[in-house]
Amino acid sequence: MRISRISRILWTVLNGAARPLAVGSLAILGGCGLQQDIDVELPAYPAQLVVECYLDPGKVPQLTVTETTEYLASPNPSLPQQVQVVLSGPAGWRDTLQFAPAFDPVTKKGYTHRGHAALQAQPGDVFTLDVTDALGRHLTGTATMPARVPIDTVEWKFNDRPEDQREAYVLVRFQDPATAGDYYRFQIHRDSISDDPEVDYTPDDRLNNGQEFTLGTSYEFEAGDTLITTLYHLDKAYADFMQSVDDARGANGNPFAQPAGIRSTVQGGLGVFTVLSYERRTIIIK
Repeated sequence: MRISRISRILWTVLNGAARPLAVGSLAILGGCGLQQDIDVELPAYPAQLVVECYLDPGKVPQLTVTETTEYLASPNPSLPQQVQVVLSGPAGWRDTLQFAPAFDPVTKKGYTHRGHAALQAQPGDVFTLDVTDALGRHLTGTATMPARVPIDTVEWKFNDRPEDQREAYVLVRFQDPATAGDYYRFQIHRDSISDDPEVDYTPDDRLNNGQEFTLGTSYEFEAGDTLITTLYHLDKAYADFMQSVDDARGANGNPFAQPAGIRSTVQGGLGVFTVLSYERRTIIIK
């Protein structure tokens, strides 16, 4: 099963980010001609549930539930047994998701559980996640849909090179709300959101709260390119989670890096549960 980037990182990092120094130290000593074979006992950690769920208003909920494995185990996903997943929301809404492993035809990522109907959500709505399995493990999470922040303008400009070498940069402008503590993720995909983004920024409003944001790219797009621009408005918990995943990924296996843990947005396990709030525009560079 092909899984999302976050899931891959979680499986390979969650149990290993705290232990790169010992392995790295042995390698350094070996390089100095002082190698000595020793047996290192890695402490046993009980497997924990891992969830990755991004609720997308207007789409059927789907998520991935796995469990952690030993640091030196195969990186293949480990699926817990007899998992029950329940989503709850405003006005008594409730959906028990079915175990139905498959691929999302749009994102081309795998998931393990899927809901029964498209999610209806408005900014400010609060949703809860409840996951249990045959071993009695219990994972919960709460997420609130952030307000939508509209994109004001998307524009581009070509450089002055000969016509067959011309490339364009893209500028996107939007207005940050007056309240402090806003977090964003800005992406540009070429042709399809199924592919990795060409641009991926995660700014916040610590330095320019309540002001206009202008996000730009380098000269990297050609005439005729179809670009999909997406501006996500994130809550702080999700923003912190993404930063911690990047930090842990960079520290994993690096003997000189400070070990980094995942800052999950759920309790009773590991992972992320959030409600997406975004505006998306498609442009053709001309």
